[in-house]
Amino acid sequence: MDPRATAFLRLLDIMDTLRAECPWDKKQTLETLRPLTIEETYELGDAILNDDLTEVKKELGDLILHMVFYAKIGQEKGAFDITDVLNGICEKLIRRHPHIYGDPVSGQVVKVKDDEEVKANWEKIKLAERSVDPSGPSAPSPSVLDGVPRGLPSLVKAIRVQDKARGVGFDWDHRDQVWAKVQEELGELKHEVDAGSPKQTEELGDVLFSLVNYARFLGIDPDEALERTNRKFIQRFQFLERESAKDGKVMGEMSLAEMDGYWERAKKA
Repeated sequence: MDPRATAFLRLLDIMDTLRAECPWDKKQTLETLRPLTIEETYELGDAILNDDLTEVKKELGDLILHMVFYAKIGQEKGAFDITDVLNGICEKLIRRHPHIYGDPVSGQVVKVKDDEEVKANWEKIKLAERSVDPSGPSAPSPSVLDGVPRGLPSLVKAIRVQDKARGVGFDWDHRDQVWAKVQEELGELKHEVDAGSPKQTEELGDVLFSLVNYARFLGIDPDEALERTNRKFIQRFQFLERESAKDGKVMGEMSLAEMDGYWERAKKA
């Protein structure tokens, strides 16, 4: 047997045993696992940013365990089991890759130019899958943006919203247009701030959204970029704390000029 199948079946057997015999595992529900899964996802993200492949392997195992756990609970509820989950994703991947597996109707392989066209086709197929019977008077119209989870962090949500809009052709032609939009939004923010307007929050949101758009055109993940800057700031600030303490100085009692001196040292460390 394929060793991958052997390893997966071993995990399924362990899950069955834990669910039947472990007090903690027996107690878990979809709802209680949800925050733990989110935490594990962020831990995987940290490992990727740290380029720690050992941790990536470990965190992937934790996430796969969670997927198996959810499937086990679904089986107990009579809603679905791991076979349904795996077949479902296999069928979706085949359906949404007509350039590899062929169009489900014609059987012909669809030609694509590049990865952008693949993404565009993906969104079109996804939208078609969500289409409802138009004869239903109260049936909602499917939206390209329906697949963006409401609970996503705002920065990540902005990335996904823009990416999905791009998939159906709603996008700028080139990055200079996007940069002009960033400058326009900055001007509007400054105007509202100078006026003491209650629209400052709205305008700041527009600036951030346009910067996310610009990052996308540069091929930069803004969430990753911001996290790297967070980590850099933390590292430098902790250097400031550590080195100033060695010199007998107390945070909160130093002048800004003194702290800036340590900050400049931290940048060179």
